[in-house]
Amino acid sequence: MNRHVLAFRSRPAVARVAPWASPVLLAVAAMLAMAALTACGQAPTDLFQGYVEGEFVYVAAPLGGQLETLSVDKGQRVPVGAPLFALEREFERAAVDDAAMRLRGAEDTLADRRKGQRPTELDSARARLKQSEASQALADLEFKRRADLLKKETISQDEYDRARTDLDLARQRARQDRADLSTAQLGSREDTVRAAEADVASAKARLDQARWSLEQKAQAAPVAGLVFDVIQRAGEWVGAGKPVVSLLPPQNVKIRFFVPQAALASLAPGQEVQVSLDGGAPFAARITFISPQAEYTPPVIYSSQSRAKLVFLIEARPAPEAAAGLHPGQPVDVRTLPPKDEVKKS
Repeated sequence: MNRHVLAFRSRPAVARVAPWASPVLLAVAAMLAMAALTACGQAPTDLFQGYVEGEFVYVAAPLGGQLETLSVDKGQRVPVGAPLFALEREFERAAVDDAAMRLRGAEDTLADRRKGQRPTELDSARARLKQSEASQALADLEFKRRADLLKKETISQDEYDRARTDLDLARQRARQDRADLSTAQLGSREDTVRAAEADVASAKARLDQARWSLEQKAQAAPVAGLVFDVIQRAGEWVGAGKPVVSLLPPQNVKIRFFVPQAALASLAPGQEVQVSLDGGAPFAARITFISPQAEYTPPVIYSSQSRAKLVFLIEARPAPEAAAGLHPGQPVDVRTLPPKDEVKKS
């Protein structure tokens, strides 16, 4: 409104009004001119402006490490299960090998326990317990030393946590060896076999955990879609949980547009709208969300008719085949269509 008034006042014809014209005639002429200009600038009541928005899938590894392999490029489309990236995993491979050897040892022990105990086996159990207790004592000293160094801020929290983990493992091994010796001294084959079976189950769990850690260092596409961005590059250090690749699946593309309160009553979730964009054929989308709260027109909407007015956010999702050609941030025009039952009645 203000834009039109200023334009009217700047017209040279107004400055050259005949001296005999009365103020009433001038006011009437001004109102008629403003009405004509406003009518010429009116937009269709069923056409609204909006833009494309994407809900991205950020792919990260739960473990940290150096990015070793990057298998995709920005802008590439990938199917489900396509390899995306892999972090260095020498430590995890070694952990898998260690867990596999421990499992084989536990299985051999179980087979031996089922054959019965011998005095030499009891001696071996005692020796293992002494060894594990010595390891526990050493781990305890190392943990205390690391705790003192952490207080002095000489070492990192990671080194302190590693020492605490080593101590916990040493305690668990000592507890396990102590239980094995007690079981062997009972003279009951059933209890001994049960303990060996527990060792085998524990070794299998450790192997599964080691394999899981190894697998998590390499990530594949959880959904099919566009590689929207590559956040990290090969050779960089990637922290645990930090995304390396962002994907944009077609089903995660949506249209956001804004309507005034007067048009809100004619819209409902599930209703179909028609979306058009520059240089492309119109396509259909279906309303999935209507905001319950009003908001100011966002800056991206440049319509002079909508500026500085309260509007309601509407979200609509197109079909995946139509969404594949859309780009986040792309401006669109949305035309609302009457519900199908109203069309049939008319």
